[in-house]
Amino acid sequence: MVCLITKNPEETEYIGQRMAKFLRPGDFISLNGELGAGKTVFVKGVAKGMGVEENITSPTFTIIHEYHDGRLPIYHLDVYRLNSINEMEELGYEEYFYGKGITLVEWGNLIVDIFPSEFLVLEFKQNPEGREICFYPRGEHYERLVEELTGYDYTKHR
Repeated sequence: MVCLITKNPEETEYIGQRMAKFLRPGDFISLNGELGAGKTVFVKGVAKGMGVEENITSPTFTIIHEYHDGRLPIYHLDVYRLNSINEMEELGYEEYFYGKGITLVEWGNLIVDIFPSEFLVLEFKQNPEGREICFYPRGEHYERLVEELTGYDYTKHR
């Protein structure tokens, strides 16, 4: 695990924008943290880095927003209001999780039982210095992605 501190929303967005260049089809990222912690701001950065020009908003009430005008499709989900994993099945989650785009799930900690076998979790926390974003990769691809983004070498810590 490695953490970064961002001092303002622009820095949080920039981290997402930088991450976008390392993402590939089928990538799955869970974004966890309290309301206002920076999850949607981070997604805005990823979308910007992918070349999406649409205004990015949280899909709190619609559950899923899709963006298709960037380098790869982006599937932005907010599962906070779901009552059960069965509702994810009704939404056809596998089409998103295993599709040709990038899946970014706000409040993903609520549906961890249906995560793909490899994924990246980002934990957003407010702290006195700004926002702390901690990266928890599962799988070599995500370890490499975090290493490219942060400089943290997982091979030295196994």
